[in-house]
Amino acid sequence: MVFKEILPGQKLQPYIKCFYLYESDSDRSYDDIVFPSGTMEVIFNLGTGNWKSKKGDLFYTTPPVELWGQITRPLAIQSVGRNIMLGFRFYPHSAAYFFDESVSEFNNEIVDATHVFGPKLKTLYLKLLETADLNTKVAMIEDYLWSRLSVSEKKHSKIKFIGDIVSNLKKNYSGDNILSISNRHNISARYLNTLFSQYTGLPPKLFYKINRFQHSLSLVSSNEEKLTNVAYSAGYFDQAHFIKEFKLFTGFTPNSFAAQASPINQVLAGG
Repeated sequence: MVFKEILPGQKLQPYIKCFYLYESDSDRSYDDIVFPSGTMEVIFNLGTGNWKSKKGDLFYTTPPVELWGQITRPLAIQSVGRNIMLGFRFYPHSAAYFFDESVSEFNNEIVDATHVFGPKLKTLYLKLLETADLNTKVAMIEDYLWSRLSVSEKKHSKIKFIGDIVSNLKKNYSGDNILSISNRHNISARYLNTLFSQYTGLPPKLFYKINRFQHSLSLVSSNEEKLTNVAYSAGYFDQAHFIKEFKLFTGFTPNSFAAQASPINQVLAGG
């Protein structure tokens, strides 16, 4: 497996967390699970294989250009054939800069990104298929994103406001904190919750839970701390609380996850 993360150029760094390249190392098909990450992303499938994601009891082939909404529960996927994925990941709030819709409409969905962004994205995808050099591909995507960003400037102040709250809530969520933030900005807590959901896809409390889970996931994956220590380091009340929430977001207990973790669920669930 090849996995490479690429930082965006300076002008896109406030909006795009990273680009990444994933290449499977064989044609072998396999099943895996993707976990909630607190972010949205777009993936260009450039290989000869394809991906399938589970909805209900069935698996469906994902589109060539995938838009991943906020995932709030474990999502089963299948890799079929040799896959090459070139993706970019938004910050929790920054996908909203590029959409006219409320981003919460895409929660727990993988949709055809060309239906959301329009025909120019499909043209870009076809050009990426014809381009060999990775840096050139990333530059082409950056040019597209910058042109897309310029049409959404009227929303920038509200989204930036939510971005500031995202940073605050990563460190501390409580009813008192939400009330303090809303009072400071002279808005109601209810309106703050509505704005946060509109521009991140998640209500503040769930965002905080997913962010806390992602921190615990990185600690479990590193296998350097006892589970009791992980629970308290990640901000859980106790080990039972940690295990319950970890299982809610992964379908596994921390011990069973550590024994079977695979590379792809870290690629697609990187918070």
